[in-house]
Amino acid sequence: MVHRRGAGGGDPCRMPTEQRRATARSGAWVSLPRPLTAPLVEQRVAYSDRGAPKSCQKSRSTCGKALPPQAAEVIRVLPNNKLSSFLSPQLLPLLASGGLRRRPQVAYSTKEESTARPVGRYPVPNKKDMPYDIVELMEEVEMKTGFLPNVFKAMSHRPAEFRAFFAYYNAIMNKDTGRLSKADKELIIVATSAVNRCPYCVVAHGALHRIYSKQPALADQVIVNWKLADLSDRDLAMLEFALAVCRADNITEEHFQKLERHGFDREDAWDIGMISAFFAMSNRIAHYIDLRPNKEFYMMGRTPGGEMEEEA
Repeated sequence: MVHRRGAGGGDPCRMPTEQRRATARSGAWVSLPRPLTAPLVEQRVAYSDRGAPKSCQKSRSTCGKALPPQAAEVIRVLPNNKLSSFLSPQLLPLLASGGLRRRPQVAYSTKEESTARPVGRYPVPNKKDMPYDIVELMEEVEMKTGFLPNVFKAMSHRPAEFRAFFAYYNAIMNKDTGRLSKADKELIIVATSAVNRCPYCVVAHGALHRIYSKQPALADQVIVNWKLADLSDRDLAMLEFALAVCRADNITEEHFQKLERHGFDREDAWDIGMISAFFAMSNRIAHYIDLRPNKEFYMMGRTPGGEMEEEA
């Protein structure tokens, strides 16, 4: 049951509209005895945001599971109509299942990390201060890889930029079309990041290349001198194009024709160039924020135990 401070109390769904709106504006809804349910959370969001009864009626027909007692600490009503920003719609099902309690305590900045070597020049927000969608993504990554790459921690300093950065990363690195394999993409990143002198990207994506290619030495060869590495003519043509983009060389029709002679088309050339361009930006970001590679990257793919889940 949700009650109102002061005289009257009662079911908010039966209160006159103006009284309900006034109560919501004052932030006076409080949780009392029985376990809070997801529909009541929806009702509070509706009242705090608009004072509209529609969400309340819908909630009664789609009653969810009771929330755990700990949710009372999270689901508190804030004054000045702040509740709708405090609880995102994506959070409601998780709270209803008690999932917020069960999720592992990972990533982010914690008291235990306060004496650890920093991941970069900028502070890493504490978990409790991060937007939920970013926390959720970090936990998913850590569950797959066994650790959280420092780029996620560093970029969480700017949530909007975090979302944009990883959305574009996903678009170019995880697309299902084109002739570039995952190993090809990682090799492009290794080669261009070496030219841009980016330790983080060289170490992290060198590790990913070892895992995808099953060739523990090739990335290291490319880092030292890509022209002397054990590469096929196809891979040499791919890296030549990528490095021309990386160095801002004059791109001519001959570059495209050389790719085509080795089985790539114009769309593949776009992918190669876009990966080079995106990671040139990433290299510069890592450079000025002094982003440090995770120690876990160094041995990944070199030994039988240095593997991670391939889809990470």
